[in-house]
Amino acid sequence: MASNTKQRIQAAARELFAEKGVGNTSLQEIADKLGITKPALYYHFASREDLLRSIVGPLIDAGQRFVEEWEKVTTVEARALLDGYFDFHYEHRDDLMLLLSELATLADLGLIEVVLAWRARLMELLYGTNPPLAEAARAVVALGGLQDCAIQFRDAPRAELREAAVNAAMSALNLV
Repeated sequence: MASNTKQRIQAAARELFAEKGVGNTSLQEIADKLGITKPALYYHFASREDLLRSIVGPLIDAGQRFVEEWEKVTTVEARALLDGYFDFHYEHRDDLMLLLSELATLADLGLIEVVLAWRARLMELLYGTNPPLAEAARAVVALGGLQDCAIQFRDAPRAELREAAVNAAMSALNLV
């Protein structure tokens, strides 16, 4: 029952955060949307920041696991890495929209640095340590572009979008 209530609170918060922004959404509004008391909400989440962390935490954890798994691979095949990176972003695109719309709040929580660190680690897997600026720029365009495509083209069929986006990323990396 408690986890169901937590999930309902998270779902309501996601909706209100997307509609009004994190900073403009009070815990009282979330409680009112669910028909629960504010103390009942506080029982599950100590603060709005705690609630936000609970929403984006699974995304951050999954991203960390993704990077760590690729760091264990002996020989990295760029297309396979990019396929996986696209899939990760596609599966988490709703929470990514929240991240992108709340950059200041997420920076305050230290989550922006985490995401940028993933990209740096993936860039190293693609190009090695301290790549020249041209290669580093290609990696940023490729990785950022995959993320953006997963969010931007919400109505495109997943398989078609994945192929187009990964092909574009491979081209950006100059690997086609």
